[in-house]
Amino acid sequence: MKNTVYIYTKDLKRIFTNWAMIIIVLTLMILPSFYAWFNIKASWDPYGRTEGIAIAVTSEDEGSTIRGQHVNVGKDIITTLKKNKTLGWTFVSKEKADHGVKHGDYYASIVIPKDFSQKLGTVLQDRLEKPVIIYKVNEKINAVAPKITSKGASSLTQQISEKFVKTANGAIFSVFNELGITLQRDLPTIQQVEQRIFELENRLPEIKKVINEANDTTQKAGAIVSKAQAALPEVERLTADGAQMTQQLNTFLTKSDEVLKNAEPTINETLQQVQQRALRVQELKNQLMEKDIAPAEVSAAAEQLKGQLTKQIADTGEILTLLTDLNALSQQKVLSPVINDVKDVNTLLQQELSDVNSLQQQTKNGDVPNQSVLDRFSSRTDQAVSRLNALTNSYSSTIVPAVEQAIKEGKDKTASANSLLDEANKSMPDVSNVLSKTASGILLGQQELRKIAKDFPRIEQNVHNIADKIRDFQQKENIEDIINLLKNDVQKESDFFAKPVLLKEERLYPIPNYGSAMSPFYTTLCLWVGALLLVSILSVEVADEERFKSYEVYLGRLLTFLSIALVQAFIVTIGDLFLIKTYVVDKVPFIFLGLLCSFVFMTIVYTLVAIFGNAGKAMAIVLLVLQLSAAGGTFPIQVVPAFFQAINPFLPFTYAISMMREVVGGMLADIVRKDVTVLLCIWLGVLLVGIFLHKPLSKTSAKLTKKARESKLIH
Repeated sequence: MKNTVYIYTKDLKRIFTNWAMIIIVLTLMILPSFYAWFNIKASWDPYGRTEGIAIAVTSEDEGSTIRGQHVNVGKDIITTLKKNKTLGWTFVSKEKADHGVKHGDYYASIVIPKDFSQKLGTVLQDRLEKPVIIYKVNEKINAVAPKITSKGASSLTQQISEKFVKTANGAIFSVFNELGITLQRDLPTIQQVEQRIFELENRLPEIKKVINEANDTTQKAGAIVSKAQAALPEVERLTADGAQMTQQLNTFLTKSDEVLKNAEPTINETLQQVQQRALRVQELKNQLMEKDIAPAEVSAAAEQLKGQLTKQIADTGEILTLLTDLNALSQQKVLSPVINDVKDVNTLLQQELSDVNSLQQQTKNGDVPNQSVLDRFSSRTDQAVSRLNALTNSYSSTIVPAVEQAIKEGKDKTASANSLLDEANKSMPDVSNVLSKTASGILLGQQELRKIAKDFPRIEQNVHNIADKIRDFQQKENIEDIINLLKNDVQKESDFFAKPVLLKEERLYPIPNYGSAMSPFYTTLCLWVGALLLVSILSVEVADEERFKSYEVYLGRLLTFLSIALVQAFIVTIGDLFLIKTYVVDKVPFIFLGLLCSFVFMTIVYTLVAIFGNAGKAMAIVLLVLQLSAAGGTFPIQVVPAFFQAINPFLPFTYAISMMREVVGGMLADIVRKDVTVLLCIWLGVLLVGIFLHKPLSKTSAKLTKKARESKLIH
């Protein structure tokens, strides 16, 4: 370590005791700063001094007449550009503009064609044509100028578009404003129409049903009328016959009084005979109920019972038929109670006959008569006798008056029927005439109803469509909101649609000028260039090198180079801050990080030259070239080729520029810590290589350098 300090102090003494060396060293300290300062100042505000970039402008617009008013948009554009100082607008003819762009007199040209205003006015016509502005640019003159001129041309077209949109919107929204006022006035009528449409839609099923029913009814009515017309002659005949028949019936019923009076003894006698037979049946029943009766006697008694019961059933049947016919003539059905009594007696007699048959069948088989059958037969016989006694006793007081009333009602009905038939017979000609007219009317109605039924599905669908559209509109929009929108301020709405979106820029870590934004790159670059200048002018070899160990020589001379490099970094960072007034948020960290960058860069370049000699200088230059493209100093690393993106994480410039940007715009401590850590790791790795590999690698490179010097072309 002593020898290392000796070499370093010896170098300092040699510098300070030699005035020529002092001048050289001072020059080496200051010279790299000029590289940074000039580039930073040159790029300070390149887009703020574009008035010198010449752009030729030519208007050939002949104008146009739009709604009776002559307009010339090209002329208006020229007037506007004459007041615009952002670019060097030069107003010349088309021929001079083309010649000037080709020969570099103008960076670009803008030509407004003859039909520009005419095409712009087609917005009011059915056939739209977009107007065109012809923009020509000479891209070989400068790489950046075409971008600036293109921005100027784009701004021009944008201004024209915004002005046109604003003017057109003003006219459109004026119409909308009038429309909004009209809609507001007619809003009650519109709402009433909507309500009526919904009511109509709700009643469509009812209307459809009525149409279908009417159609069916007319068809049925037509069929009925046709049948009536066909049957009319028969009806006329029947009414005539009916009148005659009712007359005959009336005569018959008149005579029935005498018939009934003459037949009364016979009916009474018949009922008494039935009653007597019933008593005979009751006697035979008593005989059958005796316990000691022989089966032969049972069979004989049963045979007698069958004969008596059969006659009783026949007699009650005849009475039942007569009473039923007479009851049909009565409106009040006065004979119904008597008929029910006779029916009950007839039913009991039939049930008795069934029981007698069962008893007779049992005795034929030699069996004793079943007691349950005998009991049932006995009960029914007693009931029949009781019912017959009641009928016989009530004949004169109940049956005869009821029959007389039925006959009287029948007479009255036939008299009314006869009168109606006479009137009907007289009305037959009128009926025929009415049926004929009705048939014609029904035919006409059927034709109209068929038309309505045919058109109804289309009408129904149209009503549904209109109602659905109204509902859909009501769900999505409110007509009152639309009216309010249409009635809004015309000028404000026109301005809004000309520029519907405003850009609100929020700048994080704002840097006021482009030069300050580029200072991290140019400052970092000048420090590497300063290291290259040092190894190019000063020697990395030490006199009497054989006296010292390899690592002592390496470290001793490294301290000399680092001392000069740190002064370089101090001068350039102080000059950035106070000489050219670079914008830096964290000024003190800016100086110290600049010193760190120079410290690391000088170690890398010195180590390459100390080990590889002139070849090391070439390596340092190659490394500089790679870092210019791959460190992301000018363009974002994402836009460079894949190779440079791949080597980006391994380059010192990547981390040096990153941490210098942090202190310029506003420092984030975690980013700076990461970048400083990586740079220190790189420095440590290079230092270890220099210490431990300086001797073996330098011997190998020394042979190569010696052989190259024999050519007398390198020193």
